[in-house]
Amino acid sequence: MADHVDTVLDQWARQRPDLDVSPMAVIGRLKRLVMFIEPELRRTFAAHGLDTPSFDVLATLRRNGPDNPLTPAELMRSAMVTSGAITQRLDRLQANGLITRSPSPTDGRVVLVSLTAEGLALVDRALPDHLATEQRLLAGLDAAGREELAATLRTLLETLEGPRP
Repeated sequence: MADHVDTVLDQWARQRPDLDVSPMAVIGRLKRLVMFIEPELRRTFAAHGLDTPSFDVLATLRRNGPDNPLTPAELMRSAMVTSGAITQRLDRLQANGLITRSPSPTDGRVVLVSLTAEGLALVDRALPDHLATEQRLLAGLDAAGREELAATLRTLLETLEGPRP
Protein backbone atom coordinates (compact mmCIF):
# COMPACT_ATOMS: atom_id res chain seq x y z
CA MET A 1 0.00 0.00 0.00
CA ALA A 2 1.47 3.35 -1.05
CA ASP A 3 1.24 6.60 0.90
CA HIS A 4 1.86 10.23 -0.01
CA VAL A 5 5.58 9.91 0.61
CA ASP A 6 5.80 6.98 -1.83
CA THR A 7 4.27 9.24 -4.48
CA VAL A 8 6.86 11.94 -3.75
CA LEU A 9 9.69 9.41 -3.93
CA ASP A 10 8.42 8.08 -7.26
CA GLN A 11 8.23 11.60 -8.64
CA TRP A 12 11.80 12.36 -7.59
CA ALA A 13 13.04 9.05 -8.98
CA ARG A 14 11.63 10.00 -12.37
CA GLN A 15 12.87 13.58 -12.27
CA ARG A 16 16.26 13.05 -10.61
CA PRO A 17 17.28 9.39 -10.96
CA ASP A 18 20.86 10.48 -10.24
CA LEU A 19 20.01 11.26 -6.60
CA ASP A 20 19.42 8.95 -3.65
CA VAL A 21 16.17 10.29 -2.25
CA SER A 22 15.72 7.45 0.26
CA PRO A 23 16.23 9.77 3.29
CA MET A 24 12.96 11.44 2.28
CA ALA A 25 11.17 8.17 3.03
CA VAL A 26 11.94 8.64 6.73
CA ILE A 27 12.06 12.41 7.12
CA GLY A 28 8.97 12.95 4.97
CA ARG A 29 6.97 10.47 7.02
CA LEU A 30 8.16 11.97 10.30
CA LYS A 31 7.11 15.42 9.11
CA ARG A 32 3.71 14.15 7.97
CA LEU A 33 3.18 12.37 11.29
CA VAL A 34 3.82 15.63 13.15
CA MET A 35 1.12 17.27 10.99
CA PHE A 36 -1.37 14.70 12.30
CA ILE A 37 -0.11 14.42 15.87
CA GLU A 38 0.36 18.06 16.91
CA PRO A 39 -3.24 19.21 16.35
CA GLU A 40 -4.57 16.24 18.31
CA LEU A 41 -2.26 16.97 21.24
CA ARG A 42 -3.14 20.68 21.16
CA ARG A 43 -6.85 19.81 21.22
CA THR A 44 -6.37 17.55 24.26
CA PHE A 45 -4.37 20.19 26.17
CA ALA A 46 -6.83 22.96 25.22
CA ALA A 47 -9.63 20.93 26.80
CA HIS A 48 -7.77 21.50 30.08
CA GLY A 49 -6.97 25.16 29.44
CA LEU A 50 -3.36 24.40 28.51
CA ASP A 51 -1.10 24.62 25.52
CA THR A 52 1.66 22.16 24.69
CA PRO A 53 4.57 24.07 26.29
CA SER A 54 2.59 24.68 29.50
CA PHE A 55 1.69 21.01 29.74
CA ASP A 56 5.35 20.12 29.16
CA VAL A 57 6.46 22.32 32.06
CA LEU A 58 3.74 21.04 34.41
CA ALA A 59 4.40 17.42 33.42
CA THR A 60 8.15 17.86 33.91
CA LEU A 61 7.60 19.17 37.42
CA ARG A 62 5.09 16.39 38.14
CA ARG A 63 7.32 13.54 37.01
CA ASN A 64 10.21 14.90 39.08
CA GLY A 65 8.10 14.66 42.23
CA PRO A 66 6.92 17.17 44.80
CA ASP A 67 10.15 17.02 46.80
CA ASN A 68 12.32 17.83 43.78
CA PRO A 69 11.68 21.39 42.57
CA LEU A 70 13.58 22.37 39.43
CA THR A 71 15.46 25.46 38.37
CA PRO A 72 14.31 27.28 35.24
CA ALA A 73 17.48 26.00 33.49
CA GLU A 74 16.60 22.40 34.38
CA LEU A 75 13.06 22.95 33.13
CA MET A 76 14.39 24.52 29.95
CA ARG A 77 16.53 21.47 29.20
CA SER A 78 13.84 18.97 30.12
CA ALA A 79 10.94 20.74 28.39
CA MET A 80 13.07 21.68 25.34
CA VAL A 81 12.24 25.38 25.21
CA THR A 82 14.47 28.46 25.04
CA SER A 83 15.39 30.57 28.06
CA GLY A 84 13.13 33.42 26.91
CA ALA A 85 10.27 31.01 26.33
CA ILE A 86 10.69 29.34 29.72
CA THR A 87 10.58 32.70 31.52
CA GLN A 88 7.37 33.68 29.74
CA ARG A 89 5.89 30.24 30.33
CA LEU A 90 6.74 30.34 34.04
CA ASP A 91 5.34 33.87 34.38
CA ARG A 92 2.04 32.71 32.86
CA LEU A 93 1.87 29.51 34.93
CA GLN A 94 2.61 31.45 38.11
CA ALA A 95 -0.01 34.10 37.28
CA ASN A 96 -2.52 31.26 36.84
CA GLY A 97 -1.61 29.82 40.24
CA LEU A 98 -0.17 26.59 38.83
CA ILE A 99 3.46 26.98 39.97
CA THR A 100 5.47 28.83 42.57
CA ARG A 101 8.99 30.21 42.31
CA SER A 102 11.06 30.52 45.45
CA PRO A 103 14.72 31.10 46.30
CA SER A 104 16.84 28.02 46.86
CA PRO A 105 17.55 27.41 50.55
CA THR A 106 21.20 26.71 49.68
CA ASP A 107 21.83 29.49 47.13
CA GLY A 108 19.71 32.64 47.15
CA ARG A 109 20.69 33.37 43.53
CA VAL A 110 18.93 30.21 42.36
CA VAL A 111 15.16 30.05 41.87
CA LEU A 112 13.30 26.78 42.36
CA VAL A 113 10.03 26.05 40.58
CA SER A 114 7.36 23.83 42.13
CA LEU A 115 3.80 22.84 41.33
CA THR A 116 1.03 24.33 43.43
CA ALA A 117 -1.79 22.06 44.58
CA GLU A 118 -3.86 23.48 41.72
CA GLY A 119 -1.06 22.80 39.20
CA LEU A 120 -0.68 19.25 40.49
CA ALA A 121 -4.42 18.63 40.21
CA LEU A 122 -4.52 20.07 36.68
CA VAL A 123 -1.66 17.98 35.33
CA ASP A 124 -3.11 14.89 37.01
CA ARG A 125 -6.44 15.54 35.25
CA ALA A 126 -4.82 16.24 31.86
CA LEU A 127 -2.36 13.34 31.85
CA PRO A 128 -4.90 10.50 31.40
CA ASP A 129 -6.50 12.37 28.49
CA HIS A 130 -3.08 13.00 26.97
CA LEU A 131 -2.20 9.31 27.21
CA ALA A 132 -5.57 8.34 25.70
CA THR A 133 -4.85 10.67 22.77
CA GLU A 134 -1.42 9.11 22.28
CA GLN A 135 -2.94 5.62 22.46
CA ARG A 136 -5.47 6.58 19.79
CA LEU A 137 -2.77 8.09 17.57
CA LEU A 138 -0.70 4.90 17.82
CA ALA A 139 -3.63 2.51 17.34
CA GLY A 140 -2.26 1.44 13.95
CA LEU A 141 0.68 -0.25 15.65
CA ASP A 142 0.59 -3.30 17.87
CA ALA A 143 2.79 -3.49 20.99
CA ALA A 144 5.72 -5.03 19.10
CA GLY A 145 5.48 -2.38 16.38
CA ARG A 146 5.51 0.39 18.99
CA GLU A 147 8.54 -1.10 20.71
CA GLU A 148 10.38 -1.48 17.41
CA LEU A 149 9.57 2.07 16.32
CA ALA A 150 10.54 3.48 19.73
CA ALA A 151 13.88 1.64 19.61
CA THR A 152 14.62 2.86 16.08
CA LEU A 153 13.75 6.44 16.96
CA ARG A 154 15.86 6.21 20.14
CA THR A 155 18.86 5.12 18.04
CA LEU A 156 18.36 8.03 15.66
CA LEU A 157 17.98 10.53 18.53
CA GLU A 158 21.13 9.20 20.22
CA THR A 159 23.12 9.90 17.08
CA LEU A 160 21.71 13.42 16.78
CA GLU A 161 21.70 14.42 20.46
CA GLY A 162 24.99 12.85 21.44
CA PRO A 163 25.71 11.30 24.82
CA ARG A 164 23.53 12.29 27.75
CA PRO A 165 25.21 13.88 30.76
